Amino acid sequence: MKTNSFKMFGSVKTMLRKYKDSHASKKTANKSANCVTNEQGDSDSGGNMKEFNEIGTDQNSKSEDSQPFVDVVVRKFPCPNMATFLVITLLIKVFVILPVIYLLHCFDLLNTHWPNDEFRRVLTDHSHSNPRKDNHYYHSVLYHPYNDSKQHLSELDDISKLPLPEPALPSQCSSIPNAMKFDCYPEEGSTEDKCKKRGCCWAPAGKSQTENSSLPLDVPYCFYPQGFGGYTVHNITHAPTGITAFLKRSFKSPYPNDVPMVKMVIMYGNEQQLRLKLYDPSSPRFEPPYPEVPSLQKAVPQKDYRVEVDTQTGGVKIIRDANNITIFNTQNVGALILADQFLQLSSLLPSRNVYGLGEHRSSLRLPLDWQRFVMFNHDTVPTENQNLYGSHPFYLVMEEEKNSHGVFLLNSNAMEVILQPAPAITFRTIGGVLDFFIFLGPTPSDVIRQYTDIVGRPYFPPYWGLGFHLCRFGLHSLNETKEVMNRNRHAGIPLDVQWNDLDYMDSSNDFTYDKKRFRGLPEFVDHLHKIGMHYVPIIDAGVSAGERPGSYPPFDEGLALGIFVKNTSGEPFIGKVWNRVSTVWPDFTHPQTVAYWLKQLHRLHWQVQFDGAWIDMNEPSNFYSGTSSGCPNNNLEHPPYVPAVNGGKLFYRTLCMSSIQHAGHHYNTHNLYGFSEAIVTSFALTEIRGRRPFVISRSTFAGHGHYAGHWSGDVYSDWHSMEMSIPQLLSFSLFGIPLMGTDICGFNGNTTVDLCQRWMQLGAFYPFSRNHNTDDGIPQDPAALGPAVIESSRKALLIRYSLLPYLYTLFWRAHAFGDTVARPLFIEFPDDPETYGIDKQFLWGPALMIVPVLKWGETFVTGYFPKSIWYNLHTLGPVTAKQQSWHDITAPLDTIPLFYRGGHIIPLQSPNMTTTASRKNPVELIVAKDEDGKATGSLYWDDGDSVNTYEDKKYSHVTFTLNESRLRGTVVWWGYDAPLMLGKVHVLGIGIPVRSVYVNQVAHSFSYNSGNQFLRIKNLALPLNQNFSIHWV
Repeated sequence: MKTNSFKMFGSVKTMLRKYKDSHASKKTANKSANCVTNEQGDSDSGGNMKEFNEIGTDQNSKSEDSQPFVDVVVRKFPCPNMATFLVITLLIKVFVILPVIYLLHCFDLLNTHWPNDEFRRVLTDHSHSNPRKDNHYYHSVLYHPYNDSKQHLSELDDISKLPLPEPALPSQCSSIPNAMKFDCYPEEGSTEDKCKKRGCCWAPAGKSQTENSSLPLDVPYCFYPQGFGGYTVHNITHAPTGITAFLKRSFKSPYPNDVPMVKMVIMYGNEQQLRLKLYDPSSPRFEPPYPEVPSLQKAVPQKDYRVEVDTQTGGVKIIRDANNITIFNTQNVGALILADQFLQLSSLLPSRNVYGLGEHRSSLRLPLDWQRFVMFNHDTVPTENQNLYGSHPFYLVMEEEKNSHGVFLLNSNAMEVILQPAPAITFRTIGGVLDFFIFLGPTPSDVIRQYTDIVGRPYFPPYWGLGFHLCRFGLHSLNETKEVMNRNRHAGIPLDVQWNDLDYMDSSNDFTYDKKRFRGLPEFVDHLHKIGMHYVPIIDAGVSAGERPGSYPPFDEGLALGIFVKNTSGEPFIGKVWNRVSTVWPDFTHPQTVAYWLKQLHRLHWQVQFDGAWIDMNEPSNFYSGTSSGCPNNNLEHPPYVPAVNGGKLFYRTLCMSSIQHAGHHYNTHNLYGFSEAIVTSFALTEIRGRRPFVISRSTFAGHGHYAGHWSGDVYSDWHSMEMSIPQLLSFSLFGIPLMGTDICGFNGNTTVDLCQRWMQLGAFYPFSRNHNTDDGIPQDPAALGPAVIESSRKALLIRYSLLPYLYTLFWRAHAFGDTVARPLFIEFPDDPETYGIDKQFLWGPALMIVPVLKWGETFVTGYFPKSIWYNLHTLGPVTAKQQSWHDITAPLDTIPLFYRGGHIIPLQSPNMTTTASRKNPVELIVAKDEDGKATGSLYWDDGDSVNTYEDKKYSHVTFTLNESRLRGTVVWWGYDAPLMLGKVHVLGIGIPVRSVYVNQVAHSFSYNSGNQFLRIKNLALPLNQNFSIHWV
């Protein structure tokens, strides 16, 4: 779908479009009221600053061709009167709607297996197009019969009358191996008596279950017996589009307000996708309004899977038809529980090769030795075994048969996911519904494409955003900012974007700048633009609530609109972050917040022409735990079960869970806060600049990559943090968020010359490359640390800048097709199990391998070379051929080992100090032959900044192919009308000396390096908007 800004889904589109329609509505309101009697035009006088006194602004906010159409309609067609409208409505109801409903009943499409209100909800649900309210948390769950027939009323006894579970028999417990023991008492303080009251087995075998929940897990003392059950199938229906079953609760769970009748719907999506949803059909429950998933239920004649449902318990098996491997299996596995504030489902896994489940610091391949991954967005320094800034309940599995599948749980509530050695997985969440999407690949690349097809393809960043960025918290004035930037430019460090942290603000208040310490900031930013650079400031999520009334419009206007998150009394929720007195938080799920946020950013942009936005502290972070006096004592702040979150309580250093947003209580929307801010900020920047948005956010949720990028937060300046940045980067690639990086040289603490030298080398190959650190650390920009860091940084960044045409093409493929950019080796080599656990080296796309040095003082590194021909980027000579193997690689202190992969053609440009200057240079090609003498590649090119260039076909796409001794360039599409020339070609892996070279059948000069076996052809001047051919003998 093409829009005026970027691709959006249903209600997100509606919310953001509401602003775009509002101004046009105002302009035509008088005309519409009087229909054809009033044709007077608009009187839009008063100058540009007048716009800031309205909620919206006119710039880029309406379609260029929609307004004339409205005028024509208003002028030519009179308004119908009320009587006409009522008659037409009645006729439609009688002659259209009622016959359709009758026919649907006749063909059993409105069948008796649905609850009373289910058809109405399906008609109005539209796949989460309207955020559901969550008032049900304050009363017991009530169940409405799922059939008009009275015979079912007696079957649905009051949940309070359910029996307790039967005691487990010894025979149900004794034969369960430790690896298959699913925890029946995840809370602290289990005892044998408490365990057996739950109908579970007690067998002390591991660590005490009374230990604090933040400690590592082990074999549970209290575990479910075989055949535990909990639900029985009450009704099941098979259809071409899927399976529907109703599961009746058999006995009480340990948690309040069990759902007495669960509706389980298995929806077939296509040959490789399906959806498994379990929910309460009688009472609406919170479901995330975004990401807005497409409808996934249709008849699929040929599927790559089959589904088996246990007709007694409702357990589900999903089986890959090609090899009969069960990829998802809940039959007799743990216990299915759906209570009001505790939902649990367990499944066996077909392999121990599991990835994803972020955001956490861990190895790329997740450990299965009783590991717990908590997902509840939180501001904390990244360390192991902590819930960090984002929530991504998605995992990918590499199966033993070398196929791949993935599973995504669409649920935004606090949750924890347990991995155990069986191998098995348990999802445990405290709200919402269980809504699983299953992707069958069969390759890992297929799985990521299928996942991003659901949550949204990655957005296409501007070209300049792929350059090097420089920032520091503690640049206390504009003069300091200029000094740091200039010393790096003078040292020859390529630099595209200068940033400022909170220091630029007036009293740490959003949408302001300090006109004393940062006097001249607007002129400085104008100067950056003139020299081809860009500027990005920080924008915190919280807005100051402690300013004098009338002195700070962002608070006054937000208060008037009622768009701040509210407390239980309906007043703005007040906490504190960096503001001097107090802080309130905009509710980004509120429709009016779109216009509000746009206005505030536009007001700042009117003064300082910034190019992107860095949105921080948006977990949301709070210096209080709730308010200054805490939080109310209710079941949202203190639910029956609390996952092992940092701080031990949900409201620790964040907002109270009972605070209220437009989409529901913060209890449900907490993990969506940063994501919703990113959506609105991305839209606002597009409207303000009329160009591609650039947004970097600390907090994320599934689907975030469709709107923005991410950095990994406040990491320590140490070797371990540098090493762990790689698996985190690769995990976010799996999550569909390719624009990601870590603060180069670390944020917290003091870096060292040795560490920063190696980290700048690695950071040059983060897709988002930024050096940034704290205000109480030493300066760590490259020029501040001396010649060794300058030389290493310059060398690595110049290579990055030369590779930007290739990197930009990778981002296009991510945006258009769902490919990864930085990718683990197993993505490219799924048939090589050795790659499954590698996370200390990685790839850019299919063709470039990065093997950084991650240990102090080392001048060599051991790298794995999968089966292929590889070429050293620095020498262009071959490294190894055909067979996979580990190699020791020489790595001088100023060099990061880099390798081209045979079979690929990589577009380059000679680097310059900015992307603006680099883009003006001719294109070059690295042609890396494979063992058959073949290679392929492509180049995507556009202006680098305009919106929807791909969708509007304002781009150029050229493919390159090598077949033995002939290289061809073919124009696939030429829609960007700008000169682009091919200037140089290197062909690697030519073992026999070359005698002659012909370009389009004309002899051309060349050189041949016999030592490293490559051919160099310079001075080509071939226009890339024409097909070409180069061959040699």
